[in-house]
Amino acid sequence: MTAAAGPNDKNRQRTNYGIDSIMETNAPAESGKPYITDFSRDQLGSWLETHHIAAYRGKQILKWIYQRQVDRFDQMTDLSLTLRNMLNAYFTIRRLRCIDARHSQDGAGKLLLRLPDGPCIESVLMPGPRRNSACISSQVGCAQGCRFCATAGYGFRRQLKAAEIAAQVIEAARLLPPAQRITHIVLMGMGEPLANYDQLMQALTILTNREWGMGFSPSKITVSTAGIPARIQQFGQARTGVKLAISLNAANDAVRSRLMPINRQFPIADLLAACHAIPLAKRDKITFEYILIRDINDRAEDARQLAQLLRPMPAKINLIPFNAHESCEFQTPDTEQVNTFFDIINRSGLTVTIRASRGRDIAAACGQLAAKNGDD
Repeated sequence: MTAAAGPNDKNRQRTNYGIDSIMETNAPAESGKPYITDFSRDQLGSWLETHHIAAYRGKQILKWIYQRQVDRFDQMTDLSLTLRNMLNAYFTIRRLRCIDARHSQDGAGKLLLRLPDGPCIESVLMPGPRRNSACISSQVGCAQGCRFCATAGYGFRRQLKAAEIAAQVIEAARLLPPAQRITHIVLMGMGEPLANYDQLMQALTILTNREWGMGFSPSKITVSTAGIPARIQQFGQARTGVKLAISLNAANDAVRSRLMPINRQFPIADLLAACHAIPLAKRDKITFEYILIRDINDRAEDARQLAQLLRPMPAKINLIPFNAHESCEFQTPDTEQVNTFFDIINRSGLTVTIRASRGRDIAAACGQLAAKNGDD
């Protein structure tokens, strides 16, 4: 289906970009109008042209939303009053509502955000002297069922829209002093990003576009995945410049299948084959996250097996001591065991780090997000 041509080129036909579907299926019940942020840049330009408005106005509109972060169309003062009134008649601007903000003794902050249709998600701010990182969600809940993760108990509710993914960064930034800004973004919150691939890619465009989006450097964004091989290859071939982190957590299929049900469908060999196929720059590495769980995957033999498994790859291993939560029977290994595991990997010649977990006292650390006190 094609849209009507703009007034300056009556013979040119422009693709509809699926905007009819957006107009019909994404209207919030409270207003009956679709969210303008559900439109991509091209979709918005197409809609404007069908209403005899230059497509470039779409860039101005999105710049007001993502860079100046306005909530109302009447605040878009470089648009004509006629256009502002038209936008207000057809659309509404999607915003997340913060219903709770908690602050950790170590400086981390956690936001409980309610979506326009009711369910809640959680996002985390991790401020520091040289970087301020926002950990954001990609789904409402998660369907992967990883046994160490509190989000598994929340279940899966729905996919997040691209604008809902990106808007979490705006909300997290509100926890910072006015002179500071978010510097890094990690999609390690609730959900499996690659299971929401199309919206993830659109969100990354919003986050990285410098003309009308938020303008983050792709190298400052990391997407963490439990491991969907076909999507990993697709993501790598897209060459976004965004970093990829693989949640591995075991060096053999028996243990990984126990911890992560996805491994029964996509075993380690398939996962690593997909990682090998990712085109990397000369000095780039793929990060493998490894949650250390007492008496499950933290033995010296596990460390040696992990080193042997990943040695052929340009790999960086990020060790994460398990963060306990009430819905899980697993326990955190002691510091001596973590250090022993680190030393074995380090001596193998692989790059290895230990992640200092933050926000444990407010259930904001890795694996603890569950949107409690939200819609349950």
